Amino acid sequence: MSGGAATVVYTDGACIGNPGPGGWAWAVPGGRFASGAAPHTTNQRMEVTAALEAVTALPGPLQVVSDSTYVVNCFRDRWWEGWMARGWRNKAKQPVANRDLWEPLVEAVRADPGRVSFRWVKGHGTDAVNDLVDRLAVEAARNQRGRTGLGTPADLGSADTVGRRGSAAVGAAGTAAPEGHLIVVTGHRPPALGGYDDNPVADRTRHELAEILAAKRVLHPDLVVLTGLGLGAEQLGAEAAAAADVPYVAVLAYPDPDTMWPAPSKAHFRELLAGASATIVLESRAPATRPLAGAALRRRDAWLARNAAEALVVWDGTGTDVGRLVRSLSDSLGEAEVWVVAPATTT
Repeated sequence: MSGGAATVVYTDGACIGNPGPGGWAWAVPGGRFASGAAPHTTNQRMEVTAALEAVTALPGPLQVVSDSTYVVNCFRDRWWEGWMARGWRNKAKQPVANRDLWEPLVEAVRADPGRVSFRWVKGHGTDAVNDLVDRLAVEAARNQRGRTGLGTPADLGSADTVGRRGSAAVGAAGTAAPEGHLIVVTGHRPPALGGYDDNPVADRTRHELAEILAAKRVLHPDLVVLTGLGLGAEQLGAEAAAAADVPYVAVLAYPDPDTMWPAPSKAHFRELLAGASATIVLESRAPATRPLAGAALRRRDAWLARNAAEALVVWDGTGTDVGRLVRSLSDSLGEAEVWVVAPATTT
């Protein structure tokens, strides 16, 4: 373990379009900074790249400060231990997204236990150094050039949140949809998909969804999945999107829908939420009763129908609730744009 006072370094990533041109940056308060660019990438990749660049460039004890829960929670909640134990697969048994970046970052942190720690900071707030790395990353994404130096550059432009990750947009009326060709994935909840735990029906359904999304990405390079991250088909949609290398946006009806879930389900929800390219929360308060929660979910479904171009619905043809959702989406999008996927059987 390295000794001495830790150097604080802020990191950030940006992506215009997500996927699209990207940039990363790190900066030591009052000290060194660096940034770099990538021509076609995602915001998550730039966030991990920023941390990797900082950890490998700066010697001695280090505290990495990031507004990315994707980066911070990986080390705070030790996701990497599970990934490695499963052969770099996630809990859904799918390859870990961005492994080519995660693996060297994890190895760099493990090489000297205790040298590197991580701390989360709220993005787009009042922290001057978080604002600095934000601007450096956006500049690199726009200009496709990095830079290095000391202190705070005098010629930085403004930050840009368009096409970048969303810390959380709130407010149903006028909440903007992300850019791109939007496809909502929804459908059955457990136990209609083989149960609450991972199982062969869920595995095969996830695989089928990933194949469909990969094919649609060929037709629509700007494809983005919209998912409510509810148990069942919505979470399978997020997992399938990650497996197909398609960004997904979490669209939550209200804050913290996992409050009453069992601990393992809650942990998986938080991991999927951290992996989203953006999070949209449509209502600012959680409902007080089950009927109010149901009404909020119906309003979320209506928002999805208004903003999506297509829908993938996991439905066995018999569930009445999902059947009503299929009819509603068909009315909004047109029958040709609603693709029904039967839960994959184990035979």
